[in-house]
Amino acid sequence: MVGRAPQDWNQLYRVLLRLLCLLPTGLPVRSVDFSRSTDNITVRQGDTAILRCFVEDKSSKVAWLNRSVIIFAGQDKWSIDPRVALEKRNPLEYSLRIQKVDVFDEGPYTCSVQTQQHPKTLQVHLIVQVPPKISNISSDITVNEGSNLTLMCKANGRPEPLITWRHLTPSDGDLNWEEEYLEIVKITREQSGKYECKAANEVSSADVKQVRVTVNYPPTITGAKNHKAATGKQATLQCEASAIPLPDFEWYRDDSRINNAQGMEIKSTGSQSTLMVANVTDDHYGNYTCVATNKLGIANASISLFKPVLPTIPNPLSESGPTDYFKLKGPGTAPGNTGSPCPTSSLLLLAASLLWLLCKC
Repeated sequence: MVGRAPQDWNQLYRVLLRLLCLLPTGLPVRSVDFSRSTDNITVRQGDTAILRCFVEDKSSKVAWLNRSVIIFAGQDKWSIDPRVALEKRNPLEYSLRIQKVDVFDEGPYTCSVQTQQHPKTLQVHLIVQVPPKISNISSDITVNEGSNLTLMCKANGRPEPLITWRHLTPSDGDLNWEEEYLEIVKITREQSGKYECKAANEVSSADVKQVRVTVNYPPTITGAKNHKAATGKQATLQCEASAIPLPDFEWYRDDSRINNAQGMEIKSTGSQSTLMVANVTDDHYGNYTCVATNKLGIANASISLFKPVLPTIPNPLSESGPTDYFKLKGPGTAPGNTGSPCPTSSLLLLAASLLWLLCKC
């Protein structure tokens, strides 16, 4: 029956209605308006649809049809679908109830009523809306910096959902792309991270999924500072590098690679590496080289271990203080000398005093 003309459908309806005794044989077919305007009922997938139909009296003969398929003839159910039933809240109601509506239920429905006066039909077009559902999305992916990348996100729904891409980073969080395919040309390390695909229509809340993009790039030394340490103390040289995949570290002194020996220990974790000298001697002072490598490149930095310079303390006897100005003249002070007492005069006075005491006794 594919491709049947509209007049063929109308003729088929008339035959079916006559078989059901809903359209008298002698009645002119033009009195039944099969081309009248159709009422639309919109129902979300999974909900229950009620197609309303009312008769004028209890003696009316009624039937429900879906295209050319008879669903109910009077109280007799012709459909084998368990989801379909009559809705009769009062004697004059002849509504059709369809539970758990799905997409294949969409289409035209006809309530045909034969009354004592004249036959009439009520045509209802059932529209089934489907919430958005992402059906296919790119898997998590790793690419090298500078290459091109295409992310794909497809979704189903009725009405057709709108696809929106968003880069979930602080810098690009406000950037949106409304396409099923997101194309990035010459991707950079700043464009790595999570990308969110959202499929939305007015039926229900949006369906959201994420794709993680990892961008590989060569190492860059981000932290390397010179260090000073006194002889006999412990010294730690630190080196930090940014890279994906995480870098491997090596340490060199001049052209010689340093190993965990002779009081030196290397520890590397993630993006950091340290060279520890347990007991610094004069031989340890000098320049060291930190080398970071991964499969995309290499980077190095020079770090200096140097000895702290102690401050010079001046000799206090070689400098005159401000108190010299306040020294007073007195007995024993040589003429012309305002700050140096004479020791000879003091001894003479002491001897004279002792002699006077002895004579008195």
